[in-house]
Amino acid sequence: MSETFIFFFFALLGAGQLVAQDEKDLAKQLANPVSSLVSVPFQGNFDHKVGPFDQGHRFSLNVQPVIPVSLNEDWNLVSRTIFPIIRQDDVLPGTPRKTGTGDTVQSVFFSPAEPTEGGITWGLGPVFLVPTASEPQLGSEKWGAGPTGVVLKQSGPWTISALVNHIWSFAGDDNRDDMDSTFIQPFFAYTTLDAWTITV
Repeated sequence: MSETFIFFFFALLGAGQLVAQDEKDLAKQLANPVSSLVSVPFQGNFDHKVGPFDQGHRFSLNVQPVIPVSLNEDWNLVSRTIFPIIRQDDVLPGTPRKTGTGDTVQSVFFSPAEPTEGGITWGLGPVFLVPTASEPQLGSEKWGAGPTGVVLKQSGPWTISALVNHIWSFAGDDNRDDMDSTFIQPFFAYTTLDAWTITV
């Protein structure tokens, strides 16, 4: 079982940009993972019954800076990094509590600067797995790479989106299992009249 919640958004903006933008527009941009806004979301995940005997539990705090770079009038390059900080207990029999960093997932999206005529925003690019875990139990000890993509539509107060990637390992510790992993994260966001954003 897994529970996920995003409990803090922090946007880095120039003062002029902040004054010029409507609060609701800013809130909707924060819900868009490939917007032209630098943001640093923090995502918490709590997993129950992990490990071979379903007796462990793990809390992960994902620090996820999103940094867009304008390539030209038509295209943006968006860097999205996921750097996890992990605390886990009883995942493997006889192992003590472990706290430290996990493996870093680095995505790079090439995205049109403006949505399509139908209001669709999308991005495609590569994703990389970097073995930055501070403890062997907290990471794969593998290097990996693969494709990633994101698509979303914003209509009125609603944002509907999905993020997908697939990672294959290509190097690392030969004693660890190879990685062949697909990640799919659909999410929905609603921006209220007073510019609060609720994300599921």
